[in-house]
Amino acid sequence: MSISPSIRIEDPTAQKPEVPSGFALFNYGFRPFFFLAGLFAVVSVLVWVGLYAGHVELNLVASPALWHGHEMVFGYTTAAIAGFFLTVVPNWTKVKARKGNILIVLSALWLLGRVAFWAQGYIPYALVFVADMLFLLTFTAQVISPLIDPQHRRQFMFVPILVAMIAANAMTHLGILGFEAFGLDWGTHGITLGLDTVIVLIVIMGGRVTPSFTSSYLGHGNPAIKVHQRPKLDRFVLGATWALLVVDQVMPASPVAGVVALVAAVLHGARLSGWQGLRTLSNPILWVLHLGYLWLVVGLVLRGLSDFGLVVAVDAVHALTIGAIGTITLGVMTRAALGHTGRAVKAAPSIVGAYVLVSVAALSRLAVIVWPDLTAVLVMVSGAAWSAAFIIFVGVYLPILLRPRIDGRPG
Repeated sequence: MSISPSIRIEDPTAQKPEVPSGFALFNYGFRPFFFLAGLFAVVSVLVWVGLYAGHVELNLVASPALWHGHEMVFGYTTAAIAGFFLTVVPNWTKVKARKGNILIVLSALWLLGRVAFWAQGYIPYALVFVADMLFLLTFTAQVISPLIDPQHRRQFMFVPILVAMIAANAMTHLGILGFEAFGLDWGTHGITLGLDTVIVLIVIMGGRVTPSFTSSYLGHGNPAIKVHQRPKLDRFVLGATWALLVVDQVMPASPVAGVVALVAAVLHGARLSGWQGLRTLSNPILWVLHLGYLWLVVGLVLRGLSDFGLVVAVDAVHALTIGAIGTITLGVMTRAALGHTGRAVKAAPSIVGAYVLVSVAALSRLAVIVWPDLTAVLVMVSGAAWSAAFIIFVGVYLPILLRPRIDGRPG
């Protein structure tokens, strides 16, 4: 009797390949900073909810709202951005990836900034300023050199983004120190500049990775389905987004800013409509990127309306921060961590739940527009949903971030 060659009989005594073991948290840039971002997303929002409800006290020099805004933009978001840049810059430029001691130092500097800003009432604020600036300055110094190399000119656009983040953080601290010039509220302007700069980064990277990943995914199923990328529209989109950043600094909360925001929203909506997002609904780790970009459109519409006094500005801010930034950073972190550790790029069911919870958090916070009398309850619901989403992320991804790649490759 012969055995069909299509049937493979496994030897039960054969030794199966071992999954690599060991501590790998500082083997690549995304590892420590995605972990720090996820953990801080939970802790900072729970503390903020406690502050809002009057159950937690911090000895703050800044207002609680400014503290919260600073920590979400320059705490959570900069950690996610650092993990992203420290991972993609070596891929773009072939420079040696940062690992080991330098990642330990960068992580320590990020933590130093958080500790100093939270303890601001107990130490001279000038020291808080210096401590919190060290991370952004050191991190930028690590990634900027290859970005300004002429042979990588396509990546040069990220240089002004990093410089703007440094300036925005400095402006925020100057405002808290009481610096006055040009009649500006430097603290608020700093937070706004930081937020607008992150939006520019989302627009650039969203325009690169979302249609690319979508085209690859859809092309496997049906090559006839095309993702529409229109270079001229992309230039208008980016121009309008940069214009909003500038107008927010020189004419904030004005009808001019409102018009720019609404024009940008229309352009972003047109861009998104060509990316075939509805065809990705069976692939959560892909549709989450489309969802995040949709939140950007919603946030810009609300920003425009707020500049005309039709909605409260803080509600528009939460559509952009919780909805757009929260969804896109979570989507990028979950995808990149799988791909760069040799795993299949597929979202676990619990992570899909986390994606949904971030949008629940955003919707709950925006429901204040309709039910202002329920503001306190809705803020609590929003904070709980956000925290639950990132508790899930940390629970699922911490083992992935701590352990070496499963294929045994470096990283």
